[in-house]
Amino acid sequence: MHVLLIEPYDMGSHAVWARGVQRYSAHTVELLTLPGRFWKWRMHGAAVTLAPNILARERMPDLIVATDMLDVTTLLALTRARTAQTPVLTYFHENQLTYPFPPGTKRDLHYGWINYVSALASNAVAFNSAYHRDEFFVELPRLLKHFPDYNNLETIEDVRARSVVLHPGLDLGWIDEPEPPGVADDLPPRGSQPPLILWNQRWEYDKGPETFFWALDRLAERGVPFRLALAGESFRLKPQEFLDARERFRDRIVHFGYAETARYRALLRRADLVVSTAIHEFFGLAVIEAIAAGCFPVLPKALAYPEYIPPAYSEAVFYSDREALVEKLAAYLQTGVPRVDEPLRRAMRRFDWRTQIQAYDALFERIVAAGV
Repeated sequence: MHVLLIEPYDMGSHAVWARGVQRYSAHTVELLTLPGRFWKWRMHGAAVTLAPNILARERMPDLIVATDMLDVTTLLALTRARTAQTPVLTYFHENQLTYPFPPGTKRDLHYGWINYVSALASNAVAFNSAYHRDEFFVELPRLLKHFPDYNNLETIEDVRARSVVLHPGLDLGWIDEPEPPGVADDLPPRGSQPPLILWNQRWEYDKGPETFFWALDRLAERGVPFRLALAGESFRLKPQEFLDARERFRDRIVHFGYAETARYRALLRRADLVVSTAIHEFFGLAVIEAIAAGCFPVLPKALAYPEYIPPAYSEAVFYSDREALVEKLAAYLQTGVPRVDEPLRRAMRRFDWRTQIQAYDALFERIVAAGV
């Protein structure tokens, strides 16, 4: 089977996901991409930009897989002479109906509309978590009711009936491989004192860095010992809250800034705790990878996290508010960080691409077998 995977926003986790599908699928997966910048323009213009590529093909793929950054309706309209018999799967990494906007900004409903009609025009729709799927369908009626008449609310159940949950995969094979020499000679091993807290998410507002640093300030005021690694990508030139934290915690920080792959994996091998204070998380790849590598998680009991943390670990892992976060961290830092045992590791390792790709291939095959 020939699968054409279209990713108009080819960067970060989108790019890693696309190449994971391509590498591990039993089918031939071809990538058609645009650089990951100007996301609003990608949602408007990528279909027009990419349509000539499809029209010029000698042979059409058996399946088109598009992501939420593509206006599927425009692409199909511009290529209908070639794509009328080609099924389409749209994969939602995120959506513009519920993705939190920065404070002081207003949501433009048009981008949510593009997500809606793309799903409506697709043969199948996949969400990266059940949390994401459920949140999307809670918000969709509100979008449609915003318009003055002909709200087409009956289409919601049609889209829901064609929707599935398809978790992303991760390449976790590196955890079983020896570490390259010299990448982390400055870092003591896991279990050293004081414990090492890891931030490994994007340096953006939706990951809640203000709450994270507020909690660390409270710990510091109490005299609770800890070390700190601040990794993750930043798409802002100067994320001020991180620059301020570098100054406040300069004696505790063992790493600051984006880490290349070998260094990043070394941090995951050595950190004792991985903490999330996110206000938005449709899945949480960074947290899953950290747990799989042995970091014990401290997470909000919200978003997608309860979907993959086994219930037996709920009390140890989850906190309810920022005060509870401080108390949980203080307890672990002072009395001992729990160990990531084998059942918890296995719960994360099930997302390894070598296992997860089977669900992708099975879905691809079902869609093609059903036809248009």
